Amino acid sequence: MALPDQREGDVNLSPNRARWQERASRAATRALLARDEAVFLRQSLSTPCLSTVVRAEGSWLEDTDGRRYLDFHGNSVHHIGHGHPKVIQAVQSQMAELAFAPRRFTCEPAVTLAESLCALVPGGPWKVLFAPGGSEAVEIALKIARLSTGRFKTVSFWDSFHGAGFAAASVGGEALFRSDGIGPLLAGTEHVAPFSCYRCPYGFESPGGIPDLDRCHMTCAHMVEYVLEREQDVAAVVAEPIRAVPYLPPPGFWQRVRRACERSGALLVFDEIPTGLGKTGRFCAHEHVGVSPDILVLGKALGGGMLPLAAVLARAELDVMADKAIGHYTHEKNPVLAAAALATLSVIKEEGLVSRAAELGDYLVRTLRERVGHLPVVGDVRGAGLLVGVELVTAYGSPASDEADRVLYVALERGLSFKATMGSVLTLSPPLTVKREELELAVDILADCLEEVTW
Repeated sequence: MALPDQREGDVNLSPNRARWQERASRAATRALLARDEAVFLRQSLSTPCLSTVVRAEGSWLEDTDGRRYLDFHGNSVHHIGHGHPKVIQAVQSQMAELAFAPRRFTCEPAVTLAESLCALVPGGPWKVLFAPGGSEAVEIALKIARLSTGRFKTVSFWDSFHGAGFAAASVGGEALFRSDGIGPLLAGTEHVAPFSCYRCPYGFESPGGIPDLDRCHMTCAHMVEYVLEREQDVAAVVAEPIRAVPYLPPPGFWQRVRRACERSGALLVFDEIPTGLGKTGRFCAHEHVGVSPDILVLGKALGGGMLPLAAVLARAELDVMADKAIGHYTHEKNPVLAAAALATLSVIKEEGLVSRAAELGDYLVRTLRERVGHLPVVGDVRGAGLLVGVELVTAYGSPASDEADRVLYVALERGLSFKATMGSVLTLSPPLTVKREELELAVDILADCLEEVTW
């Protein structure tokens, strides 16, 4: 069995990247990049920067040199597109009326936002806390799980990402955020191999990613059950219901894990920071799997692609920590952040973006399979809503990491930006407002790039 090449930490040092920058960057861009490098601390994935941005609107980015890119990456914040006028107007109006609410005070926008999320998320009843970002929200969820169960252990998945803070990185499973002198990390964070039917870490790969449960007997779920039974004192299972790679769980996976949590007394925490708010064709990604969590974390797109905001929703019966400080942030009930989020939720509803994501996502997957599915380098095309992955393989079936890296930079040269995940998965995550003709353009560019690079 071949595992994905974990090279994401080196992606900014790729020779393909350097060659692209040499061809694409002009004097103004190079000057700003040099200034950036001189003043910012360097770190993997963030530096050296790829290019510069002067404008972001709808599905498009524009750099200093006037080059335009279809943004099918967007760091998963641009569900409603870049610079949506309704969010801009809401933020401007709120800033003029009330720009800040100190701790110990509440305000109408924050309360309304909490009420709106409680009404929109199935399950519940819920209670809410807001946080400046997803990493902090995950850590609030861990505190709730610890304090409400009296336990400290967690079970999560290798290859997962839940944030870069110490606790979030501890439950996360990416070596990049756990190694190279960062540790020791949080104690009690157990990990198991994740579900991944196309490239099963347990050795039961399925052609086309279609689960063969008669053969594998859902070993991935059994391992979670096994660990929960053996440990017996786990506070929470922390996971993405649909992995942002993307990888979809086999049918019945989460039902088995949910039952195992109930038997063991562990809480189920779903991290939908990149996949919630309609991205997968349902308002919440966990609606696809028919299981409701005890704690749900949302973020990224919640701030309308403009402002940082995350939310933790916990079942109301977990509200047992009135004398504990579990999420005490300066901007906990910031009215401007809340106004941006309320406008975002309004856009998602009024423009029918959840059903639109489902419809356009089906179209994108179907079109990609028709256009590139026959290529030897394409092992699988899969997705949920407008979160779509094209997995590249070598002639021997192993991850085609070098090809993915080259395709990425050839596509950038032609005006399409996306993410190469797990080294060999081209992850396409356009805004839910994307136009059909923009999807068609992206497919044309990607098909040409795959044929150019891999033949």
